[in-house]
Amino acid sequence: MKLQTRKRIATLGVLSPPVLWALIFLFIPYLIMFTYSFYLKKFPTFEPAFQFGNYAQLVTDAQYYQVLFRTAKISIMVGLFSVLLGYPFAYFLVFKIKSDRVRAMLYMAVIVPLWVSYLLRAYTWKTILGSEGILNSFLVWSGILDAPTDIFLYNQFSMVVTLTYIYVPFIVMPAYASLEKIPRSLIEASKDLGVRPLRTFWSITLPLSSPGIAAGMTIAFCLTFGDFIAPALVGGPNGFMIANVLTSQFGAALNWPLGAALSIVTLLIVLTIISLSDTLQRSGKLELE
Repeated sequence: MKLQTRKRIATLGVLSPPVLWALIFLFIPYLIMFTYSFYLKKFPTFEPAFQFGNYAQLVTDAQYYQVLFRTAKISIMVGLFSVLLGYPFAYFLVFKIKSDRVRAMLYMAVIVPLWVSYLLRAYTWKTILGSEGILNSFLVWSGILDAPTDIFLYNQFSMVVTLTYIYVPFIVMPAYASLEKIPRSLIEASKDLGVRPLRTFWSITLPLSSPGIAAGMTIAFCLTFGDFIAPALVGGPNGFMIANVLTSQFGAALNWPLGAALSIVTLLIVLTIISLSDTLQRSGKLELE
């Protein structure tokens, strides 16, 4: 009895700090935000109320549809391009590089940029894509362009390029972990049976590594969905995303109730994506087992 009591006390002692942290810094702020979403905007501040006018405005005002659609489109594109770049690299590291030292060096080459300031990495692409940047200088030098152009900056193209560069490491890490867990005996058995490498990849490697792909793409999607720095630096006025609208509502507009309602909607969208990703990852793990 004493032993069970000690185990319970030890378990409680271990779980209490993270549970309290989540309660104080996650659930309570979410609850406050949810409460604010029902308030009324009364210039210059707002007053407590229980009404659904803020949510109704999000439904009836087309500009919020446009911003949400733009944000979702850019987030999906960043996730897809990150997978197209990161997954082949992870596959190459796991199956093609035989030296552990070289594999570790190449893996670290992808991870090291995460140690650099996010703002610096985003601003670097603003410099590269600018009218006096490296890309324009090369195109003028090669004779492709007669003069520098600004078509590479302040649009959705520059946002996708910048955010893909920033979030590719978040694809490589989970994809690398999933590919490493694939039993080599399955691939060897496929070769012994005379199955071609491409068929082996589609039937064995890709399905079993799908949890890593789903995890990485989910991270890239969610981080892009909530990004407001890159759109401000390289997106321009037509590249504003939902996070930029949120900052303006809580900042310049001082419309906290509407900003809170928009925050709750954004949170629900992100949680839905995470839930779908979790389902896919669970199915992939069951196949692996």
